[in-house]
Amino acid sequence: MTTIAGLVFMLACVFGGYIAAGGKMEIIMKALPFEMLMIGGAAIGTFLMANSIADIKHTLGGFGKIFKGARFKKADYVEMLSLLYFFVRLAQTKGAMALEPHIEKPEESSAFGKFPKIQKDHHAVALICDYLRMVGMNADDPHQIEDVMARELKKLHQEEMHPSHAMQTVADALPALGIVAAVLGVIKTMGSIDQPPAVLGKMIGGALVGTFLGVLLAYGLMAPFAGRLKGVVEEESKYYEVIRAVLVAHLHGNAPQVAVETGRKMAPSGHMPSFQELEQVLQELQIA
Repeated sequence: MTTIAGLVFMLACVFGGYIAAGGKMEIIMKALPFEMLMIGGAAIGTFLMANSIADIKHTLGGFGKIFKGARFKKADYVEMLSLLYFFVRLAQTKGAMALEPHIEKPEESSAFGKFPKIQKDHHAVALICDYLRMVGMNADDPHQIEDVMARELKKLHQEEMHPSHAMQTVADALPALGIVAAVLGVIKTMGSIDQPPAVLGKMIGGALVGTFLGVLLAYGLMAPFAGRLKGVVEEESKYYEVIRAVLVAHLHGNAPQVAVETGRKMAPSGHMPSFQELEQVLQELQIA
């Protein structure tokens, strides 16, 4: 909601100030469709040239995150910590082999089934199952597993950041594309140099709309969108850092409660459950 509110406020201030200063919208509105066609079409074309089909789809999906924000809230962190607590407690009390029914077929696991949102998260399920499976394979060097997990999370983070980088690249190109449109407008004006000054003035004004539009789209739209998406991706990455923190703490020989507390501290401050809140949930946790 804040993204939409900010966009509306920005447009209202820009065009409201222009009108209040005595500017006429007629020139802008007349030139706008053609300038948008040139600038927007050029921006889309360069974006298509610079990205693969998968990256294009990924970037388009990023617009949903811009307006919706991070998908993980406090309840999601509580659920993840509860699930991890169950697994590390099970591994400590009954051994790593007791985890096999859950990590080999997570879609049939009663533990994952209790938390359907986690069960549908491919990245979360893969992280949990893969590294608990490594523990069962006696790859129990916590430093080695922590290093592997850190590299995988870094790779995942870089992949999720690509849409933000793509949007920022488009934002960087838009002012120059606006100049291209403006130059074409000047060329058109020079071809009508024999017209009266009033006509030439409107034509030059229409050409300058290209420069205005390129800068506005760059710094008033695409750059803020790229920044917003970057923030959302960085916030969501904390969710997976919780998984890493709990599993590594477990491998270091910490008690389940201590391992989960380590993970709790990795949650974003705004979504981090208190010690008492989490303790109460863990006491009530029942998984068959």
